Amino acid sequence: MTRTIRVLAVLAGVLLAASEAPAQRVYRIGLLGVASPATYARQLEAFRGGLRELGYVEGKNLAIEFRWADHDVSRLPALASELVQLKPDVIVTSGPGTAYAKRATSTIPIVMAAAGDAEKSGLVASLAHPGGNVTGSSFFLRELNAKRLELIKEALPRLRRVGVLIHADSPTKAAILGAMQDAARAMKLELHVAEIRGAVDLEEAIAALAKGRAGALAITDHTVLVAEAGRITESARKHGLPSIGFAEIARSGGLLAYGVDFPDLWRRAAGYVDKILKGAKPADLPVQQPTKFELIVNLKAAQALGVAIPRSLQARADQTIE
Repeated sequence: MTRTIRVLAVLAGVLLAASEAPAQRVYRIGLLGVASPATYARQLEAFRGGLRELGYVEGKNLAIEFRWADHDVSRLPALASELVQLKPDVIVTSGPGTAYAKRATSTIPIVMAAAGDAEKSGLVASLAHPGGNVTGSSFFLRELNAKRLELIKEALPRLRRVGVLIHADSPTKAAILGAMQDAARAMKLELHVAEIRGAVDLEEAIAALAKGRAGALAITDHTVLVAEAGRITESARKHGLPSIGFAEIARSGGLLAYGVDFPDLWRRAAGYVDKILKGAKPADLPVQQPTKFELIVNLKAAQALGVAIPRSLQARADQTIE
């Protein structure tokens, strides 16, 4: 009897201690998406995978509040304000979403999963010392787009005119076009620029470039253009234009792609989130730059266009689509 009483007393003590133990904290992330969940599928998978590797489990110690602009940049200010009102521990976004998130709050930490020329566009004071509430990954859009001209010229040695598709509201538009013009002059190429603001402008813009006798199409980086990669390559094929751009261009039927590995950057964003949740300040976390660049050659598209991709270019490809 005495033994039974002791056992019951021990069990009661364990239950009491368990009831008094503090509940595990649930961290809240606000995610501001410029496009849609379908467009961001690979990036989200990488981001969530990175969080899981660091011990964060949705529904257990993590909650993510999503706000999607569905390719409409004009919705970003309101969506950013909504997330700020929820007072998350950190906001994660990319592209133009970073600027709108920064305007909405100067106190909530912001992780940019991928942003072009973060220092030059004023998102951070410097890459080494961000100095505010924003940090994450940034890549050099100017050099990236200039390199694409070199690659399309290598693939099409007789190329003389290149159509450039760029988003009219891109904060880095002038810098990108300046770098591309410098590269074009060195290669004796003419650039014909078409600015678009949404999907409705794409067909007309590409048709105009083709009518202007462009021999190829170079697509610059913008979340809206990434989301419309399929429509862009379909229109380019219809007008007989070999195309080069980010990875989604080649994967959706374009000729070439050269760019950063966006899922890899989103996986890295999970590491920034982890550091911030553990007490690090964004101002003290240096902005990283990509270490992985992809060259994709679509031989199937080349065959359809009647283009012979040089063996030297094929040999350098990280991925070949046949």
